[in-house]
Amino acid sequence: MLNALRKIPIFLEAIKFEHTIFALPFALLSMLYAAQGFPEARVVGWILVAMVSARTAAMAFNRLADRDIDALNPRTRDRALPAGLLTPTQMGWATVISIAIFVYAAWQLNWLCFALAPVALAVILGYSYSKRFTPLSHFWLGLSLGIAPSAVWIAVKGTLEWAPILLTLGVALWVAGFDILYSLQDEAFDRQHGLRSLPETLGGARAIVVSRASHALCIVMLALGGWALGAGVWYYLGVAFAAAMLAYEQSLVKPNDLSRLNVAFFTMNGYVSVGLFVFALLDTVF
Repeated sequence: MLNALRKIPIFLEAIKFEHTIFALPFALLSMLYAAQGFPEARVVGWILVAMVSARTAAMAFNRLADRDIDALNPRTRDRALPAGLLTPTQMGWATVISIAIFVYAAWQLNWLCFALAPVALAVILGYSYSKRFTPLSHFWLGLSLGIAPSAVWIAVKGTLEWAPILLTLGVALWVAGFDILYSLQDEAFDRQHGLRSLPETLGGARAIVVSRASHALCIVMLALGGWALGAGVWYYLGVAFAAAMLAYEQSLVKPNDLSRLNVAFFTMNGYVSVGLFVFALLDTVF
C-alpha cells in the first residue's frame, strides 16, 4: 500500500496532471453560458469528474502507446515508463480505471452524454496513434481537447447547439497551433524515425506559419462563439486578451531559436485559457 502511494506523484508527473488547466477553463466557460450561471452542484461535480478522468485516460494511454518511441527520444527518455519508474501494467490499469470513471460520470450526467462517451473515447485515445500516419496529428489533438465545450454543453442542456460547436473549433485551433510549435523540437527525431508532424513535413518555418494561421482562426471562432452565445462586452475583452497572449506566444518562437519554447507553451497558454474563463465569468456575473 505504501509503495502504491509513493507511485502517485510519479504517475501525476507522468501524465502532466497540471496541464488539465489547458482544457478545463474552456469546459467551465461553456458550462456558465449553457446554464446561464452555475448549474446545480451535482452537475458541476460530475462534469469535473468526467473532465479529469477523460484527460487522465488519454494521457495514460498515450504514455503507454508511446513508451518505445519515448525511450529513443533524448527529450523523453526520462519519462516514467522508459525510465522504469512505472510499469506498463500499472499505466494500463490507470487507463482502464480512468475510462470506467469517465463512462460512469457520463451516465450520471444524462443519457446523451452516456451514449456519446464511446465517441469521445475514440477521439481522445485514437490521437495516440495519429502521429504514425498523418502530419495533421496536431489537429487531432486539438479536437481531443476541443470537444470539452461541446461535451459540457450536452452535460448541462442535454442537447448540442452552434455556440459550443464554434467554441470547440476555437479550442481545437488553439491547441493545434501551440502543439505545432511544441513539435518543432522533435523535427529531426520525427523525420529520422518515420513519425509525422507538420515540422517534419513542411519544415520549421512553414509549420510556424500554419501555427500562426491556426491561432488567428482560433480568435475568429471564439469571437463567433461569443456572438452565438449572446455574450457581452466582458467576453469580448477576454477574446482580445487571448489574442494578445497568442500574438506574444508566437513572437517567442522562431525556427532557429526555440530557447523560449517552454515559456510560450506552458505560461502563455495557461494565461489564454484561465484568462478567457475569468472574463467569461465576469460576463455572466455582470
